[in-house]
Amino acid sequence: MASSPHNHHGHDLELEEDHNNNHHIVLNGDSKTHPPKRPRLSSFITESEIRSEFAHHDPAIARINNGSFGSCPGFVMEAQRAWQRKYLAQPDDFYVNGLKKGILHSRTIIKDLINAEHVDEVSIVDNATTAAAIILQQTSWAFSEGKYDKGDAVVMLHYAYGAVKKSIEAYVTRAGGHVIEVPLPFPVSSNEEIINEFRLALERGKRNGKRVRLAVIDHVTSMPCVVIPIKELVKICREEGVDQVFVDAAHGIGCTDVDMKEIGADYYASNLHKWFFCPPSIALLYCRKSPKVSDLHHPVVSHEYGNGLAVESAWIGTRDYSPQLVVPSVLEFVNRFEDGIEGIKRRNHEEVVKMGKMLADAWGTNLGCPPEMCASMIMIGLPACLGISSEKDTLKLRTHLREKFGVEVPIYYRVPKNGEVGSITGYARISHQVYNKENDYIRFRDAVKQLVSDGFTCSSL
Repeated sequence: MASSPHNHHGHDLELEEDHNNNHHIVLNGDSKTHPPKRPRLSSFITESEIRSEFAHHDPAIARINNGSFGSCPGFVMEAQRAWQRKYLAQPDDFYVNGLKKGILHSRTIIKDLINAEHVDEVSIVDNATTAAAIILQQTSWAFSEGKYDKGDAVVMLHYAYGAVKKSIEAYVTRAGGHVIEVPLPFPVSSNEEIINEFRLALERGKRNGKRVRLAVIDHVTSMPCVVIPIKELVKICREEGVDQVFVDAAHGIGCTDVDMKEIGADYYASNLHKWFFCPPSIALLYCRKSPKVSDLHHPVVSHEYGNGLAVESAWIGTRDYSPQLVVPSVLEFVNRFEDGIEGIKRRNHEEVVKMGKMLADAWGTNLGCPPEMCASMIMIGLPACLGISSEKDTLKLRTHLREKFGVEVPIYYRVPKNGEVGSITGYARISHQVYNKENDYIRFRDAVKQLVSDGFTCSSL
């Protein structure tokens, strides 16, 4: 029998191998044969097997945007379908005997992946946006109940994710909190630029005897993407008396190094469907053990309210919990690669830097940050002659690249500084994941060169 991807849940749910080396997913005694997809786990995954795992991807598209929605291999999709069938076969038994055990197993794996002290510090939620709502809801209550004074500050990065900015507006501003954005340069050349701006923002938050109650810090900003020196920023927060620190790491686990004991934040949220191969949607929310944690609640109130955030989050009513249950299968998948997830992160970083430099050289432009400030994504300047002059232009150009050239890549508009003429105003964010090939980036390179050759400008769209 082959090693099972999910036979530690207390369910009759496992992979078996027959004499013809075909794989069966076994569910309550029923089996269904699938063609062989992988070798025994004594050998590492091959290129052809990687192609097979992601054969459901649209072959007409150069998919260099893993950062937006992630990717899920066929092996994990099969495991997810098995969990869904188990639930649909007997929902009552699944709820009573399977769900809590399965989610606890996933939480235990996540706890080890992020080097948390205890599994009680780990909750599983839908996505990083849900995690942000949980933390900001607590902050809102603190203002409305008088624990925080009106005008006390919440500090966030200017490049915070749009949904998180909206959440801060919805929860904090309405409750009387003062929001301070940390302006960040782009392109960025060093961590010191970020650290200096962050210190200045904390100083603004403490003026007139006020306090900074919460700092919201991205681990990897989305657009433009840069790896933020979070260890240094958390340390500064401690030195400056910031009450709580929340790290929004939508691009965290599977993308860059994640170690709760080294980072030292109070809260850390990361999607697992972006860079850790889970199906959508699943995120972890780490809450460092402290008296403040008892105030945290899932914004969807179920009958588990008051039993701790992890338990509340594990049941928010009838829904599909399968993304939260396949984490053991995902771990098995990543361990088919040399050095597991650490090897995947290292190779993705090396490849995305290599492809980024290739594109910048081909277009005569530049990278958005030094290679050491990126993880599995990097920004590359687009030729200024394309005439990108607004956010609307970036969306139109992205659609044009998709529909005419079969390239899927997000584009960022950089507002030119005063006096700038003919500067680069558009940057593409490329990702690299295990399924990507060099030809994906060559297609993008040639598409942009064709646009330049044709005299194309965004005003023509």
